Amino acid sequence: MSKRNSQAAKSAARERIRAQQEAERKREKRKQAVIVGVSIVAVLAIAGGVGYAVMQSNAPSKWEEAADAKVVTPANASGKNGTTVTIGKSATKNTVHLYEDPRCPGCAAMEQSIGSTIDKGMKDGDYKLTFTLGTFLDNNLSGEGSKNALSALGAALDVSPDAFLEYKTALYSTKYHPEETADDFAEDDYLIKVANTVDALKGNKKFKSAVEKGTFAPWALKMSDSFQSAKGVESTPTIKINDKVVDTPKTPDAWKAALKKAGVTK
Repeated sequence: MSKRNSQAAKSAARERIRAQQEAERKREKRKQAVIVGVSIVAVLAIAGGVGYAVMQSNAPSKWEEAADAKVVTPANASGKNGTTVTIGKSATKNTVHLYEDPRCPGCAAMEQSIGSTIDKGMKDGDYKLTFTLGTFLDNNLSGEGSKNALSALGAALDVSPDAFLEYKTALYSTKYHPEETADDFAEDDYLIKVANTVDALKGNKKFKSAVEKGTFAPWALKMSDSFQSAKGVESTPTIKINDKVVDTPKTPDAWKAALKKAGVTK
């Protein structure tokens, strides 16, 4: 009996060991399944992230979209795509044509030295003012400031000719015009900050919305194309009086002399 009982105990012990081993194998399988599942989720998440990043990198930029978008012409502009911006009394036959780039330091210097004198001659009826603005400095220096500022100027022109002139003056001022290599104008907040110094644009929700939405970005690109095709314009600023290029005057007296030489004033 003692022998019979010993064999049964051994058999029971072996059965318990097999059961424990089987249970351990099942636990190990479940553990491996969890690890594999987590790994698959992680791989899918990484793949999804990479895919999203690739999609984002392939997404068109604001300006690529603007190039294909419908052109919204600012009020107070005329001609094809609204690229003719002329301000002043229509009775006079004399025209002063300014070619500028928003990031151009020479244009800022001209505005600061004779800008108010040029505007006064227009308001006095001596001539009309026409503007063609380019964005070539964005290509030369990299960035988007010229294009973005030009789009904002379109939004100002949409408000009124005076708002356009005053905003252009503010952008070229010593306080707000950045260094040529800086791209401050690429930031909408900066452009709106400058606009808030202009009475007609301060707190103007329509203007602010147009800047932030890039309403006149397609127009800015068309205006830039018009600048690129302008004859006799090799740099900025360029001034034409009655379609003839003149040296850029450095003082109000020099400006008056240039006008007199061109037969514009008495």
